[in-house]
Amino acid sequence: MCDYSLMAIPNRLAVCGEELVIHRFESGAVAGLASPCDLRKRQEYRRVPSQGFWQRLKEFFDPPSAPAIPAVCIPPGTRLLVRDIPANLRRECGIQKDIEEAVFTQITAAENTYRDAVRFPNGFEVLLQRFAEGQRLRVLSLSAAEEQGSGRVEQHGVSMRVA
Repeated sequence: MCDYSLMAIPNRLAVCGEELVIHRFESGAVAGLASPCDLRKRQEYRRVPSQGFWQRLKEFFDPPSAPAIPAVCIPPGTRLLVRDIPANLRRECGIQKDIEEAVFTQITAAENTYRDAVRFPNGFEVLLQRFAEGQRLRVLSLSAAEEQGSGRVEQHGVSMRVA
């Protein structure tokens, strides 16, 4: 549901119809999913100006802790609408449009390995880490059941299902 690199971050389950974005978390996780609402709240929290010299000085040495941005986890088999797919990734995966429906999947069960990916209709699977920060995805439907494939070929973070 959430990549191993996000285990130390508060998380929650996605909601059907929710808009999500690829986000780099403070833990150093290369990419995970976050809610734009949570990201906005964090931005607004940082914009609140401090009143007075002593309050600003105190916050300089002891900054208030901003609310944590939870990672949004989705189960394998979830249908997604991926928006703003970069041209180079479209060419590499053989995708024609910059908006494409995809299925969330996990490429491997191995520990300490990036495994969260999306599978496009043509069978190409792309790790979330390959997408740019800010990439938008919409949850079309949540599903815990995923069809089992016969095999995969992987190269440079992109894998293709082989029948």
